[in-house]
Amino acid sequence: MMRRLAILTTIFLTTFNLFGQTIDFVKSDIITYPIHKANVGKIAFMGKTAPIENFKQSDFLTSFELKEKTDLNIRVFLGNSLTNSLHLLSSQSTADELTKNGNYQFTFFVDNQKIYVENLNVGAGSADSKNQRTVFRIPLISSTNEDSWGRFLWNRFLTNGGQEAFTNGEHLFKIEIRPYLKLTEVLTGNIIAEGQIKIKVPEIKINEKLVKVQTIKPLKDWQISTEKIDTAKIEELNRKIAIQSYKDITSVVVIKDGKLLIEEYFNGATRESLHDTRSVGKSFASTLLGIAIKDGYIKSETQTLKEFYNLKSFQNYSSSKDSITLKSLLTMSSTFDGSDINSESFGHEENMYPTKNWVDFTLNLPIDKTKVADKQWDYFTAGVVVLGDIIHKSVPNGLDKYADKNLFQPLGITKYKWQFTPQKVANTAGGLQLRSLDFAKFGQLYKNQGTWNGKQILSQDWIAKSLSHQMTISEDEYYGYLFWNKRYKVNGVNYEVYYSSGNGGNRIFIFKDQPIVIVITSTAYNTPYGQKQVDKIMQDYLIPAITK
Repeated sequence: MMRRLAILTTIFLTTFNLFGQTIDFVKSDIITYPIHKANVGKIAFMGKTAPIENFKQSDFLTSFELKEKTDLNIRVFLGNSLTNSLHLLSSQSTADELTKNGNYQFTFFVDNQKIYVENLNVGAGSADSKNQRTVFRIPLISSTNEDSWGRFLWNRFLTNGGQEAFTNGEHLFKIEIRPYLKLTEVLTGNIIAEGQIKIKVPEIKINEKLVKVQTIKPLKDWQISTEKIDTAKIEELNRKIAIQSYKDITSVVVIKDGKLLIEEYFNGATRESLHDTRSVGKSFASTLLGIAIKDGYIKSETQTLKEFYNLKSFQNYSSSKDSITLKSLLTMSSTFDGSDINSESFGHEENMYPTKNWVDFTLNLPIDKTKVADKQWDYFTAGVVVLGDIIHKSVPNGLDKYADKNLFQPLGITKYKWQFTPQKVANTAGGLQLRSLDFAKFGQLYKNQGTWNGKQILSQDWIAKSLSHQMTISEDEYYGYLFWNKRYKVNGVNYEVYYSSGNGGNRIFIFKDQPIVIVITSTAYNTPYGQKQVDKIMQDYLIPAITK
């Protein structure tokens, strides 16, 4: 009898450890379907979606060909709900505390090598789903671009090593799921579900001409550099873009010592293509404000909003609004209750776009009393719209004509396209479209300390302020006047860059201590890989290829 009891205890503890089963702390969904009972603690890979009552074991895939415009889903069969698993990590916490501070941890393996681990954001999934669900579906690849956090998780895995691990041929792909809880420290539980599948990666046949370094054709505006580059590095980069290891890249342009060193186009783009670089246009607002100050149409960036608007005529008036400066909008450090980082913010840019008047939207916002003026960085697109409106009202003939006469014409830029606000003011929030070579001119203007063909377009003082550490974003990232700043470490050397940045991985890099400007354009808008792949391109290919 004692031996039988010991065996039963061992079986119970093994099940408990493997699948996190315990007496319910909160009431979870009952495991009723035979397919669920047979697969507790497993992740099943499926191509099509179907209700669980129609599942058959034969619906579960053992292999999958990795390609676009297809479907790959996982079904997760749990022995208990997430909240009950989290309870094992902190028995003193309430159910509310567990759902607010915990979620699933995903670990991805390729050929038994751990590639990527992510603690899913605690905001993903409702409290009810965390408390109750014991089976759920996650789309990883969707032919219909299904809106799901699962697709973004998959893309982050690809961006963080998965794409490089999935070389041509067959691979063993495995996922493990654990509960995690973020209290004073991050606590991680045992595996609550796991599964694996063979992934077949077809060989992508490309035109080898696309891999070769593109010959730079003669042009009027740039001298062509004869300096040596690491051709093999650039061709390796071109190959990865061609086979879509780096997706949606449309151009790479490198200027060194004021001469055109590299000019590469991809995915149908050409020298004459106009590129929608989204928030790269914000840096142009900084430039045009600097020119307007140089020309005397605006006194200084230290001027306050009350000098341009009757703030009392807008909603949520506070005397604090009177002291908001143009500089605080340039450095993203105003006290408006506006944040593009926080999706719940009143002043989030997505709340602005549907309105009839973007300036009114911004000036109607309340003050965020938790913010310290000019001390706290918080990305705020609507504030840059106000800057554009101030420039538009202050200069002769409006912002777009002023930009053409005082910036574009002096730089020899004749082909461009503005987006406009509902008030038909050139949109300084982003969307200004130029050719890649003309974006390079903009970057080179800053390397030239504001001069172009002997003419001082922008003052050196304004450039010094713009390309400086005005605000600290993180330990190694800073912000100037609508320019970002960071460092790349390559072969033990730090390369500091100031840069314009736009959604999808659009960048203009201005090297601080090197005579280099780099432009990268992309159409990877609203993807988790758009920005990250640009850093890899810089770190692993461009900087090593062009620096000694």
